[in-house]
Amino acid sequence: MDPLSTLWETFFDWASMREALPEMVTVGLPNTLLLAVSAALLGSVLGMLLAVAGISRTRWLRWPARVYTDVFRGLPAAATILLIGVGLAPLGMQVWGPNPYPLGVLALSLIAAAYLGEIFRSGIQSVEAAQLEGARALGFSWGEAMRLVIIPQGVRRVLPAWVNQLIALIKDSSLVYFLGLVASQRELFRIGQDYAATTGNESALLLAGLFYLALTVPLTHAVNAIDRRLRQGRPVAAPDVDLEPTGLATPSGKDPR
Repeated sequence: MDPLSTLWETFFDWASMREALPEMVTVGLPNTLLLAVSAALLGSVLGMLLAVAGISRTRWLRWPARVYTDVFRGLPAAATILLIGVGLAPLGMQVWGPNPYPLGVLALSLIAAAYLGEIFRSGIQSVEAAQLEGARALGFSWGEAMRLVIIPQGVRRVLPAWVNQLIALIKDSSLVYFLGLVASQRELFRIGQDYAATTGNESALLLAGLFYLALTVPLTHAVNAIDRRLRQGRPVAAPDVDLEPTGLATPSGKDPR
């Protein structure tokens, strides 16, 4: 058989793609988005706490935040998911039963928090010191100045980096399959892998990859647009000013000069 034909049948079998498509749309895509969005929200909250602790003047807050960041940024994502998902599984069975999603979301959130904490910290520290001094001069306490003035500006500056982390979470959500998923809990990668193992054809797995691209590529372009908007600012429209030309006749027909 022609090698090109074999390659085409292995990756572009439309019948295999059509068979896997309904389950990917109804099961895989919602589960992938659930994992990624839940981890992004929880990770953002934990990351902000880490950022504030990381810039604290109290070393008992600053050093634990730095150790946490170093540990969870240094470990592979798969190792973190297995350590938490398997290590805390007995506790999870007692609290919410055999559903691995809570532990999967927890693991992804802890990973995201380590990266988001550094992102938020850099954004907060990029705000000019005069902003804090001005807020304190207006009567704000240090906490109020940080909460109402400094942190909102810092978050706005790192919004593109936050979206980049969401993209990473969408891809890392595929690692939750290590924890064992029932049919209704499978995400895009697991469904594609199951169909590929059943049929001996990689077309369903390629279809899962196309779903990931459909999620991440628009977000990537959105990041670029947001970053460009933040750098350039809002365009200012030129004012419409009607200037009466000089040296022309007035309505009476006489030269005003």
